[in-house]
Amino acid sequence: MTPDLTTRADVGAAEVEERVRELVLRVDPRKVPLPEFLGAQFDAGLAFVDHPVGHGGLGTAKSFQTIVDRELREAGAKSALGANPLAVGLGIPTLRKHGSQGQWSRYFRRAFVGDDIWCQLFSEPSAGSDLASLGTRAVREDGHWVINGQKVWTSLAHVASVGMLLARTDPGLPKHQGITYFLVDLHAPGIEIRPLVQMTGEAEFNEVFLTDVVVSDEDRVGPQGSGWSVAKTTLSSERLIHSGEGAGSGSVGGSRVDKLIASTGGASGPQRDELVRRFAEGRVIRWTNGRAAAARRLGRPGPDPTLTKLMQTAYNRRLQETAITVRSTRAVAWRADDTETPQLVRGFLRAQANTIEGGTSDVLRSIIGERVLGLPREPSLPKDLPWSETPRNL
Repeated sequence: MTPDLTTRADVGAAEVEERVRELVLRVDPRKVPLPEFLGAQFDAGLAFVDHPVGHGGLGTAKSFQTIVDRELREAGAKSALGANPLAVGLGIPTLRKHGSQGQWSRYFRRAFVGDDIWCQLFSEPSAGSDLASLGTRAVREDGHWVINGQKVWTSLAHVASVGMLLARTDPGLPKHQGITYFLVDLHAPGIEIRPLVQMTGEAEFNEVFLTDVVVSDEDRVGPQGSGWSVAKTTLSSERLIHSGEGAGSGSVGGSRVDKLIASTGGASGPQRDELVRRFAEGRVIRWTNGRAAAARRLGRPGPDPTLTKLMQTAYNRRLQETAITVRSTRAVAWRADDTETPQLVRGFLRAQANTIEGGTSDVLRSIIGERVLGLPREPSLPKDLPWSETPRNL
């Protein structure tokens, strides 16, 4: 059961700011290893100020986290989110809402510091856009679970030690009701990880095979059968990362768009016009997402993250395509001493995945149509049809 939380009214903005300054004076983020600094930040209650004391927080208002983030950026500190995005951005918010206090104690600090890298074991070969049709099975035996199945497109699985896993525990129930959420040790017997090489030449994604993997019931997140509800928290957090306050800042090959504009003296008028349009679009998205993030911190939810994620990923593809167009032949043939263009090409190739990962654009449009615009749902099978009777692509 998730612990009850209270807000400490005695910890105000001035005290939060003073605690950050004391932290930076005591542990200089420019001089100590990142894990050491993050550990000190967590222990000082400045990882997530709204968390309870002892779990990385001060029990104060969530809006005060902006003070912490601003002060630490100015002090040259790197973020835990950047170092361990799936753990800090997805795993901790999910456990905060659905996890037990024992799971908080076991996972929060290790995730924030980076002792445990996390990955997301959701998608399957026959359950991608329709995630709820997943077929990985978990069977309960003598107080633990035995899991068998296959996951795919799993980012960071090759370096991860903890996996957020969805498995079917009740195949006789409708597909959304028979799913349970687990945390899995990626080093456990029965787990095989195979990297998938993408067109950039990198291998960020993986196939993960699970054969008779034993998971303790203590690593079940939420009640049995509530996995879809828990997963929605994870997926919502994922979209917030893709459409966060910094989204739209306009990075091309490691350079800001304004720097790229300044370096394109040989570009044609139409090309420069296109770059300026990308610059303006990026600013609009960034400001919009910044306002939405500020509203969320004040407890006033802003635009649905589904909408902002859709906007940002489409924008990034246009931006990378524009950069390639401006670079012309230099984008496909460059000198050996050219360090910028290979990054630009990599950005163009990598951007093609943006509209797929974290929820495909077509699925996001369907969600926006139904939940934001109030349009009729697309035709689908009856919601009360048991998963075991649902037609599937095998």
